[in-house]
Amino acid sequence: MSTRVSTRLSPRVSPRLATKVGTRTPAESAPIHAASVDQESRARGSDHDALRLWLRLLTCTNLIEGRIRARLRENFDCTLPRFDLMAQLERHPEGLKMGEISKRLMVTGGNVTGVTDQLVKEGLVTREGMPQDRRAYIVKLTAGGRKAFQRMAHEHEQWVAGLFGELGEKDRKQLHGLLGELKQALAQDGKVTDTAAQHNTRTQP
Repeated sequence: MSTRVSTRLSPRVSPRLATKVGTRTPAESAPIHAASVDQESRARGSDHDALRLWLRLLTCTNLIEGRIRARLRENFDCTLPRFDLMAQLERHPEGLKMGEISKRLMVTGGNVTGVTDQLVKEGLVTREGMPQDRRAYIVKLTAGGRKAFQRMAHEHEQWVAGLFGELGEKDRKQLHGLLGELKQALAQDGKVTDTAAQHNTRTQP
């Protein structure tokens, strides 16, 4: 995620930013080392290089995510799901439907509803019905929510930059490009698989 944030620590934001339902999940409350299991320890030298690459990607993801979760919690008393939802809304001042938020975050509607409910109570977002569709709602950041997110986003960007600091600019661009190719291939493969599944469903007696 691309955001805007200084290596110095900001004052803690109100505990209102704490969690999506008032208490943290075990995963969000766990110390960094618990989220930083070295998945590569499962690999053997005889394993396919694709498997070993996947385990390395997974380990790096867990390490980075664990540190970001911890810093959000320590500096802003905020969870990663809340930060991610607010980041999507910050990019779309016109607001997003609940279903669109679920799609963008790749989580279930129930998860989005739980986070949104708490943010509405805290005055950080609004949720308004759509006249043309009574079942749909538009969620937007309030002025206070946007200001709170921007404080976190400024720090977040510096954290991520620091975590990738050991890689030179050329290496970062190369890695970004290679992962982009992988992402595109996986997305295309997913579309083909979904189309085949739909076809099989339609042709079943």
